[in-house]
Amino acid sequence: MSPIAAMDVCQNGSVKNFEAAGSMFEIDSEFLRLSDKPRPVNVERKRSFDERSFSENSFRIIDHLENLSPAGRRSGFNTPRSCGFESHPMVVDAWESLRRTLVYFRSQPVGTIAALDHSVEELNYDQVFVRDFVPSALAFLMNGEHEVVRNFLLKTLHLQSREKMVDQFKLGAGVMPASFKVLHHPDRNIETLMADFGESAIGRVAPVDSGFWWIILLRAYTKSTGDSSLAEMPECQRGMRLILNLCLSEGFDTFPTLLCADGCCMIDRRMGVYGYPIEIQALFFMALRCALILLKQDDEGKEFVERVATRLHALSYHMRNYFWLDMKQLNDIYRYKTEEYSHTALNKFNVMPDSLPDWVFDFMPTRGGYFIGNVSPARMDFRWFCLGNCVAILSSLATIEQASAIMDLIESRWEELVGEMPLKICYPALESHEWRIVTGCDPKNTRWSYHNGGSWPVLLWLLTAACIKTGRPQIARRAIELAESRLSKDYWPEYYDGKLGLYVGKQARKFQTWSIAGYLVAKMMLEDPSHLGMISLEEDKQMTHLVKRSASWTC
Repeated sequence: MSPIAAMDVCQNGSVKNFEAAGSMFEIDSEFLRLSDKPRPVNVERKRSFDERSFSENSFRIIDHLENLSPAGRRSGFNTPRSCGFESHPMVVDAWESLRRTLVYFRSQPVGTIAALDHSVEELNYDQVFVRDFVPSALAFLMNGEHEVVRNFLLKTLHLQSREKMVDQFKLGAGVMPASFKVLHHPDRNIETLMADFGESAIGRVAPVDSGFWWIILLRAYTKSTGDSSLAEMPECQRGMRLILNLCLSEGFDTFPTLLCADGCCMIDRRMGVYGYPIEIQALFFMALRCALILLKQDDEGKEFVERVATRLHALSYHMRNYFWLDMKQLNDIYRYKTEEYSHTALNKFNVMPDSLPDWVFDFMPTRGGYFIGNVSPARMDFRWFCLGNCVAILSSLATIEQASAIMDLIESRWEELVGEMPLKICYPALESHEWRIVTGCDPKNTRWSYHNGGSWPVLLWLLTAACIKTGRPQIARRAIELAESRLSKDYWPEYYDGKLGLYVGKQARKFQTWSIAGYLVAKMMLEDPSHLGMISLEEDKQMTHLVKRSASWTC
């Protein structure tokens, strides 16, 4: 581990400074007092829904769900914190397993560790990862347990304020940690929080997605509890502005998308996602929209609101026009001319038609479409990435028609994208020479394993949320039933290998926390679809006119 300054707090309640490697980190008593649990707001419960009627009403219901807040309610599942109708045994097992992963700092829950698998070396799986905690946080919020989420948001916010160095280079003030760990010092009677901003990560890449997930989770907390006081705190407002300032700063880019290094998100190893990966762009879009809701209209906030609104319009146009692929657009690219030099050029990125991979012609159904993995000069990555497309639906980066087309694709290509265990992180896998060049011969990312076409159960919650929003709950139900046939019996593995996801991953951790939490969130959303409101945003009507290309739903 790199030397990292952290928080030192004595057991008797006093606060001390702890200095390491030339950096100072302090928690004052006022900040710690902010961790008090808010008073819940009681809202009438919607426990179930009729699948057919929900599908028929589709997006019309989403606007209603968006305005419902499940504050003060708990899921009907029989857990240590709630009781209701008879529970699925796997749900009880999942809750027990999730609670065992809770991490405490000064006797307060502050997150969940990545995995609780003592059969292998812990490495950094004993840390609280920002992205990994999101499904855990949603599960707790849906179950009416807000304290751990509030504490997590405040602790990571305070970690953001420390000086961040990688070798001799200072990171931006708004960078959120990839993870943190509670260190116990019984000899000194203190506990410290040690954060990792990428200086200990594979490839030493800072996590671009952490800040976006933090803003998205802050909005989910506010929506779930009905309590806006946390988001309105000066510390939270400043934290959002610091994150946004990193993303909205001017540079040499001619695109509204964010330029990123490989390994800066869930795919945290070399996988050819450098440039403008769909996962980051979709999370960026959703974080901007959440920030627009959460930012106060004071002197400082108003400036950022204007900058965010301007960027959102440019980003939505760019993504909906240049990242979207359906049968019509695929045929247009196939017929592209190259070396066009004018403002009216159709092939704006000078993509060579011969670079189209053979598999994409068989993969693309007549009805259906998706946001491709990456678009940059002379390069299009046509791979399907699950997280980016699901977040595009939830954030309404995808129009209603595009969202429906994505679900059509999933249904048409069920065997390829879901198989025997949901859900492929990307499709297809890199093989042979391409695998050697793109991954650098990474032994963990061999074909159909880990990030290279592996199946990740955590993605189940994102699929379920997207299914509910598009009025296709039957797709989610089918995927959940697949997961229930094996996931608990296999001890909640991190990922599965193989073209169909038949095999527990060769290096997969057991009792992976977000595999457990992802299942719980998916299950609870199907039971009570109003939970979708905390993680879904309705379409901004001002942006709908920006899409100009024809798409598959008109076929």
